[in-house]
Amino acid sequence: MELITYPNPSQWAEVVKRPVKNQADLTETVCDILRHIREEGDRALLAYEERFDKVKLTTPVVNQEEVDEAEGLLGDELKAAIRLAAKNIASFHEAQRFEGKKVETQPGVTCWQKAVPIEQVGLYVPGGTAPLFSTVLMLAIPARIAGCRRVVLCTPPGRDGKVHPATLYAARVAGVDSIFKAGGVQAIGAMAYGTESIPHVYKIFGPGNQYVTAAKQQVSLHGVAIDLPAGPSEVEVLADDSANPVFVAADLLSQAEHGTDSQALLITTSFALAEQVKEEVERQLPLLPRRDIAACSLENSKLIVVRDAQQALALTNEYAPEHLIIEAREPHALAEGVINAGSVFLGHYAPESAGDYASGTNHTLPTNGYAKAYSGVCLDSFVRKITFQELTSVGLQNIGPAIECMARAEGLDGHRRAVSLRLGRADV
Repeated sequence: MELITYPNPSQWAEVVKRPVKNQADLTETVCDILRHIREEGDRALLAYEERFDKVKLTTPVVNQEEVDEAEGLLGDELKAAIRLAAKNIASFHEAQRFEGKKVETQPGVTCWQKAVPIEQVGLYVPGGTAPLFSTVLMLAIPARIAGCRRVVLCTPPGRDGKVHPATLYAARVAGVDSIFKAGGVQAIGAMAYGTESIPHVYKIFGPGNQYVTAAKQQVSLHGVAIDLPAGPSEVEVLADDSANPVFVAADLLSQAEHGTDSQALLITTSFALAEQVKEEVERQLPLLPRRDIAACSLENSKLIVVRDAQQALALTNEYAPEHLIIEAREPHALAEGVINAGSVFLGHYAPESAGDYASGTNHTLPTNGYAKAYSGVCLDSFVRKITFQELTSVGLQNIGPAIECMARAEGLDGHRRAVSLRLGRADV
């Protein structure tokens, strides 16, 4: 990991720059795949599965027998862990239920909102180098709590043509309706446009690499909503000299093992801690089974020493990390200054892993600086708010003149007449 000491604020944007691919090449590739899926449906989907996931399928559908078989393949300990995580995720998201309140803005004018579930949602769960079955829980559980009528899951199969049993078990626990063997851009296209096997959905959720993110952004231009631009995963540890370098190094490596394009940052006020963490990362890295992936990620990662807590917070807010771990003497005080982050972990005993799996918060979060404008997935992500208003005759009399005046000023006489007629104006 590169060690950077006391960068000038004018250098900060460059210091926290994220790794990127050639966007022009990426966009062209994504658009080409999406076009084939839209035009050829299952035929193109299965061809891309053979090309990218190296598996020849006759159908993308996961049948009930496969789900039943998967449950028998898992040990009791893992199944219990999945159920515990599901319970905590459900508890946290249940507490987010919207309660609409009627507001009388003027006598006789009443306005309110109602939360309505999105009827059909599509969930994308990456497979690739790791079966991210925890993401099934993070997406399907709030979808069910929200009341979505149909919950569809796409995830890439292994080269044996099967979906990882933990993913299938998590889908059963979380209440997924239909599961399909489809990964990457082709999965996003299938849910966006619909194929002979995979239904068209109204909103797509789920993390992925830069290709998946680009695909989600492309389909969002054509009538399908998306949750947020969730690309390669990232973490920042914000630490002072009270932090344990062993813990900090472990936190950085836990993120680095996600993928070769992941990024991990340490921002600290302690030069000594930065040096200790650098040594500890080098010591712990060879212990990881995914050390080759983590090593590539560490090439994108940095240890940054700043002068004081104020600079640490300012640089953190400039970076806007997906995950932020605050390992300091007074984490709550520092957290008060955080305005740009996806999910924040406070104290020496709150690793990012807790939120990734079982604390109850959602791990589908904005990356690539989008935490400056986006929230992570929550119950609200699966509902729409419909507004209502009811006006009595008295109510229209109270606000009608203002409506008439504003409509006239905008040159929209039809708007004015709709009010004036009801008010019995003789000059309509």
